[in-house]
Amino acid sequence: MTAPSWIAVDAMGGDKGLSVMLAGVAQARRRFEDFRFLLVGDEAAIREGLSAHPGLTANAEIVHAPDRVGAEDKPSQAIRRARTTSMGVAIDLVKQGRAAAAVSSGNTGAMMAMAKLALRTLPGIDRPALAAPLPTLGDNDVIMLDLGANTEVDARNLVQFAVMGAVYARAILDLETPRVALLNIGSEDQKGTDVIRDAAQTLRNATGLPMRFDGFVEGDRLSRGDVDVIVCDGFSGNIALKTAEGTARFVADLLKRAFSSSVRSKIGFLISRPATELLRHHLDPNVHNGAVFLGLNGIVVKSHGGATELGVATAIGNAAKMVRADLTRRIAQDLATITPAEAA
Repeated sequence: MTAPSWIAVDAMGGDKGLSVMLAGVAQARRRFEDFRFLLVGDEAAIREGLSAHPGLTANAEIVHAPDRVGAEDKPSQAIRRARTTSMGVAIDLVKQGRAAAAVSSGNTGAMMAMAKLALRTLPGIDRPALAAPLPTLGDNDVIMLDLGANTEVDARNLVQFAVMGAVYARAILDLETPRVALLNIGSEDQKGTDVIRDAAQTLRNATGLPMRFDGFVEGDRLSRGDVDVIVCDGFSGNIALKTAEGTARFVADLLKRAFSSSVRSKIGFLISRPATELLRHHLDPNVHNGAVFLGLNGIVVKSHGGATELGVATAIGNAAKMVRADLTRRIAQDLATITPAEAA
């Protein structure tokens, strides 16, 4: 029997408090019984909180960290306090090899800076990218990257993002040959910047990669389910992500207003409630929670700061799937199949 893998969890990082973080870990533990957890943070508070989760106590260890990274902390400030904060200690446990992955709901900028400094990038990776699953009308979510780590990129970066995104899709979505596309202002080959067109040409020439390059995809097709991985620079990706989230909230609020406008509308809501509940679940960010910093020598997952118990469990579950899939090694392996001539 193989030894269990350990996941380090920043127990102090969530906006909703320690109780929600521990409840999320407990839920993830029930779904992934082959994993154990290193709970990082205030030892006394965590020990008290564990009294509500007796099933988790036997499968977790507490790693004391007296400090935490605040939402207002700058990355430079967080780095200086990395050895004493729950986020910094959780990432360091991955560096030490004590944990196979780290999960935190804390400050994104601080987390990115500390993870990159502690773990460094994989050979062949110039810059790590932030990737996350987004809901679609298709059979599975779509993986999108970069979502904000790199505002400016070159063609080589986009090619690396495509390779990493495809590996991630195979691990999380269980796809043998993910469909990969570059986000562009049009689907025609001549559209877009030189950077995007050069990246597309490299991906068309690459052979032996377990993915299918489908060219370009426009912004109005992000949620159609036509592709499995969408690649872009962090500036465009972050805008696209925030726009999609805002549109989802707009639709939900519009439906709520429409169903409460009259007695007849309220009756209609009761009749259509199963459908609206399905819509609410599909658009719930907690169901799709868990962005990962791809390209590092270790797995670091960023959970939404306001994630619920379900959201925390989803983020931890994604980390567990990546550990099972040996994500870091597979990224390095796929990058090696792109020859220097193709990359040039």
